[in-house]
Amino acid sequence: MRILHTMIRVGDLERSIHFYTRGLGMQLIREQEYPGGKFTLAFLGYGPEESNTVIELTHNWGTESYELGTGFGHIAIGTDNILGACEQLESAGGVITRKPGPMQHGTTVIAFATDPDGYKIELIERE
Repeated sequence: MRILHTMIRVGDLERSIHFYTRGLGMQLIREQEYPGGKFTLAFLGYGPEESNTVIELTHNWGTESYELGTGFGHIAIGTDNILGACEQLESAGGVITRKPGPMQHGTTVIAFATDPDGYKIELIERE
């Protein structure tokens, strides 16, 4: 078994695709409209779904925003250049909510950002 994808609901699909592709360097793997259900799915990631976990963006037509709730934490992304990743995210409309630096009570360098819908993204510097 393996994790296939994580799904999040987004208010503006094109804005979110821009953020995840331009800001985080993901690829749009596939996109499918479902007119009968009035929604569109977009799958993004760093490689083919057959061998990589991806993010499913769900856009319910006519819904512009969602309440995020308190149960969801964040999506973690590894990077070998956390400062460059933060600059790239900001240029794609992301907001850096925690500047890069060592985590509290540890040495791992992390940063946090939010995507256009308010979902938290943790960046973890990997060597």
